[in-house]
Amino acid sequence: MLYDIWTVFWRDWVVLKHRMIKFILSRMVAPILYMVAFGWGLGRSINTGTGSYLDFLVPGILALNSMNIAFNSLTPVHAERIYHKSLEEYLVSPIRPIAFVAGKILAAVLRGMISSAIIVVLAYLFGAKFAITPLFIIILIINCIIFAEIGFSAAMTVQTFEDMARFNTYILLPMSFLCGTFFSTDKLPLLLHYFIEALPLTHTSTLLRAITHNQEISILSIGILCLYMIVLFIICNRILGKIKN
Repeated sequence: MLYDIWTVFWRDWVVLKHRMIKFILSRMVAPILYMVAFGWGLGRSINTGTGSYLDFLVPGILALNSMNIAFNSLTPVHAERIYHKSLEEYLVSPIRPIAFVAGKILAAVLRGMISSAIIVVLAYLFGAKFAITPLFIIILIINCIIFAEIGFSAAMTVQTFEDMARFNTYILLPMSFLCGTFFSTDKLPLLLHYFIEALPLTHTSTLLRAITHNQEISILSIGILCLYMIVLFIICNRILGKIKN
């Protein structure tokens, strides 16, 4: 099965390798705008109590960016399934559904981590101060896996590009701004606060920020992210299994 996973992953890697320069350049635009607008512009008038607002902002940008990249890396599966019909090549092959899911997710994680590395370099160039630890990297990887699984589930169930766009609008866009990426969730109304605290991006933002500033790490948040990762992987495998059968 490892060979099957590698086969699926390698196909996506070959595509990415030929588009690497375009991928890197496109991934630099949004982080630079965020850091200029919020870090240098708005951030100069904000005191977080633990450092500059740019230092507070960077972990949130990393969480947000890894979410978007991992999710969007799996949206082409929708076109392969509905329009190109190339997904059928995998379905009639001896590759197991679990291997196909794992290979696609690993490819999305690779894209997410490359993009995150770009942001880290840019953040240091902008003067941000934050620490990168093994746990920091693990949390980023888990976040990529979670949203790659969400992207895969969406790509395998929605029927049109418009539906994929609505998924971004109604699910990812609210999380982008509310899940602790630009401000603490403690500032939200109580009911909304509890709802936001149940979402995975909130826990990723909180954990990355805590690790960066040497604060107490929430074991509960780590457990919730791991639970999301496992449950969503099972869902992805079952969705593809039903389609193949």
